[in-house]
Amino acid sequence: MDRPVVCIVGRPNVGKSTLFNRIVGKRIAITEDKPGVTRDRIYAEAEWLNKYFTLIDTGGLEPGVEDIIPLNIKQQVEVAIESSDVILFLVDGVDGVTPTDREIANMLRKSNKKVLLVCNKIDTKRASDQIYEFYELGLGSPIGISAEQGLGIGDLLDEVIKLFPKHKDVEYDDEHIRVAIIGKPNVGKSSLINNILGEDRVIVTDIPGTTRDAIDTYFTYDDDKYIFIDTAGLRRKRSISEKVERYSVIRTLTAIDRSDICVLVIDATEGATEQDTKIAGYAHDNGKGIIIAVNKWDLIQKETNTHLEFEKEIRTKLSFIPYAPIIFISAKTGKRVDRLFQLLKIVNNNINLRISTGVLNDIINEAVLLNQPPSDKGVRLKIYYGTQVGVRPPRFLFFINKKELMHFSYQRYLENQIRKYFGFDGTPIKFELKEKGE
Repeated sequence: MDRPVVCIVGRPNVGKSTLFNRIVGKRIAITEDKPGVTRDRIYAEAEWLNKYFTLIDTGGLEPGVEDIIPLNIKQQVEVAIESSDVILFLVDGVDGVTPTDREIANMLRKSNKKVLLVCNKIDTKRASDQIYEFYELGLGSPIGISAEQGLGIGDLLDEVIKLFPKHKDVEYDDEHIRVAIIGKPNVGKSSLINNILGEDRVIVTDIPGTTRDAIDTYFTYDDDKYIFIDTAGLRRKRSISEKVERYSVIRTLTAIDRSDICVLVIDATEGATEQDTKIAGYAHDNGKGIIIAVNKWDLIQKETNTHLEFEKEIRTKLSFIPYAPIIFISAKTGKRVDRLFQLLKIVNNNINLRISTGVLNDIINEAVLLNQPPSDKGVRLKIYYGTQVGVRPPRFLFFINKKELMHFSYQRYLENQIRKYFGFDGTPIKFELKEKGE
């Protein structure tokens, strides 16, 4: 069963993203005092009185404007309205009713959806007197709130959950595999999401940086439940001129933080870049599963060993993640996207894989026999025993005689021996060292 879906719509700059952040309780949507900052639908899970639902923040509607981005926003909002159970139509209590509000009200009446008219910026007595003029929109009694100050939000959510359809699932569930689609701008991250979902969920244009926010999308494939997080592409630091772009970099990093697996999308026409190294490095350091997806493979002139040469080049540039599988795809044509799901399943199993202490110590003992541990000033490293202490990513604790004797290269050797038996494709392995008696 699906979650109930609640969608916030309204013209630009009425406080939709501020309300979204207030309800979700996290700073997910970018809030900036500048129209048109939220361009895509942004999804997040929200909860009120133990009832869970999906909240969508949409770009500001400007029905009469013919520019490409406003037109795309209109299409996005229409899809959001179509898929929602409850619509929060947000208006500005200080500005009063505007022609754009009237146009949006007409759109919403035609949708035959349950609509709550929400009047924002009602934080003074004078503002609360202005609420009555919104009755003319013909959408029932306006509910006065201040998203900025958190006034009236509880009363609003009480009304929202009353409107949830009875057949929808409002219980908590954490079975989803969280996948962040990461990479620099314009490598095809949004096209990949749209191909997977079979609908234009994310605005795709040739303007780099069109996707500014991280967007959560729920999807089921072969009985596995996923949440796909499409991230704003990371740019080089010096080209982050606006505050908005800086937020987007932070958003990419937080999307990585809350994912289980990262799919690093690389443009086949450019190859792996310095930025790809930085993004992959952040994911690796934070213990995330990683898959490298080389996109736009359909644009490459191929010879017999093209993919092998390409793979070799990526392995050289991203040498710190030798465990990450590489897949060559085309988000445009859908080539090998089904194979990507097979890899996601494998990597998810590996980040959750546990090795018994007995088997782990057999591997370590054999490794020590084959290659003696390093020594310093006549003292040799002794590994007494090891045990796995965690998953996501797999973490191993080794009890040893002296930490400074565990050289990085020997640690890498032990990791390779563990991988020889158990693979752990797509996941980093973390080691912790403890001196006996600590």
